[in-house]
Amino acid sequence: MTDFTMRVDQNKYLPAGSGEVHAIVTVEASGPIERAPTAEAAEIIIVDTSGSMSYDKIAEARKAARAAIDTLRDGVHFAVVAGNHEAQIVFPDRAALVPATPESRNAAREAVTRLVADGGTAMGRWLRRAADLFSDFQQAYPGAIKHAILLTDGKNEHEKAPEFAANLAYCTGKFVCDCRGVGVDWVVAELREIASTLLGSVMDIRRPEDLEADFRAMTQAAMGKTVADVALRLWTPRAAKLNFVKQVSPTLEDLTGRRTEVDALTGDYPTGAWGGESREYHINVRVPAGNVGQEMRAGLVRLVLPGTGEVLAKGNILAQWSDDPVQSTRINPRVAHYTGQQELASLIQEGLQARNDGDLDTATARLGKARGIAEKAGNEETAKLLDKVIEVDPDTGTARLRRDVDKADEIALDTRSVRTVRMRKDPEA
Repeated sequence: MTDFTMRVDQNKYLPAGSGEVHAIVTVEASGPIERAPTAEAAEIIIVDTSGSMSYDKIAEARKAARAAIDTLRDGVHFAVVAGNHEAQIVFPDRAALVPATPESRNAAREAVTRLVADGGTAMGRWLRRAADLFSDFQQAYPGAIKHAILLTDGKNEHEKAPEFAANLAYCTGKFVCDCRGVGVDWVVAELREIASTLLGSVMDIRRPEDLEADFRAMTQAAMGKTVADVALRLWTPRAAKLNFVKQVSPTLEDLTGRRTEVDALTGDYPTGAWGGESREYHINVRVPAGNVGQEMRAGLVRLVLPGTGEVLAKGNILAQWSDDPVQSTRINPRVAHYTGQQELASLIQEGLQARNDGDLDTATARLGKARGIAEKAGNEETAKLLDKVIEVDPDTGTARLRRDVDKADEIALDTRSVRTVRMRKDPEA
C-alpha cells in the first residue's frame, strides 16, 4: 500500500492590513516497491506514422514501440495505435485492450514491424481513439491506472483547431499521456497543450536513435504507478479568494482552472496517477485582513481519492497577523524559490517568442534575466540551455543573443523551461 505524507511550508505571519497567504505544499508517496495489481493498469502506445516519419525516424519508432511492449509487466492491458490523418489500431486486431503475455507481446512486436510512414497528422483523432479504448477497459476495471505514450515529429496540420479542441476535451480525465517530439519540425506548444491537459509530460528527443531508451524509461515509470486519479482537495474560508493552485515540482503546471466543485468552499484539483515520488504545489489565498494577534485557518489541504473521498494526507495553511516586522516581512525560502522558478519559465517562453517575432531587444532582456535566475536557483540544465541561445559578458553581465542557434537547442530550452529544480538545501518547516 502506498503511503502519502504532506508538509506545508509558509510564513504564516502577515503585517496588519495584509491578507495574501502563500504556501508550498509538499506531497510524498512512498511504500513497498511491489507494483499495482496487473488487472488494474493499461497502456496504449501511439506512434506517428505520417509521411514525415519516413526513413530513420519510423525505423527507430518501431524499435521504441517494441521496447515499450517488452517493458510491460504481465497482465497489463495494452494496445498500439498508428496515427497519421486517421487513427488505426495496429494491435490487437480488434478494438479492445488485451493483457500482456509472452504471446501477445510477440504478436504486438510483429505488428509494429509493419508500421509504414504515410499520410498527414491529426493528433486529436489519435487521442480520441485511445480514449475510447480506455473507456471500454474502465468499465471492466474501475479505478484502473491508464497511461498513454504519444510520439510525433510534426505539426497537427490535418485537423482543424475546433476539432482538435473537441477531441482533447473528450479525452480529459480519461487517461494520462506523456508526449515526445522527435527532430525539429514539431511544435512545443501543441504537445505541451496535450500533456498539460492530460496530466502528462512533454520532452524533446533530438535524435531518433534515442527513442528506444526513452520509451523504455517511460513505460517503466508507468509500470511503477500504484494509485490512480488522486486529487488535491482545498477548502478555503467563506470570505477568502483563491488566487491560484499550481504544481511547481517536478514541473510547472497551473491547476487553477481545473477545479471540480465539491461544495461552496471546497474544490478538487486533479494530480493524476502516483507511484513512489514527491511533488510540490504553490497555493495562494487572499483572506480578509485581521487584527494583530488574530490567527485563522486560511486553507485546509487534503489529498483524496475522488471516487471514495478517502483522505490520504492533509495539512493546514495558516494566517496570523503581527506587528513585528521581522516576523511579517520574512519570505519563506521555499515560496521564494518556486516563485523564482515560475518567473524563470515565463521569461524563457516570452524571450523565445520575442526572438521568433524579431523583437530582439525584448528577447535579450527576458533571456538574459532568465540566465541570472537559473544560475541563482542552481538550475544548471536550464542555464546550459540558455547559454546556447545567449551569451553573457562575465565582466559586465551584459547579455546578447547568439546569431546562429541550433533549432534543436531552441526546442530543448522551450520544452524544458517548465522543469524545476528543488532547493539546494531543504529548509526546516
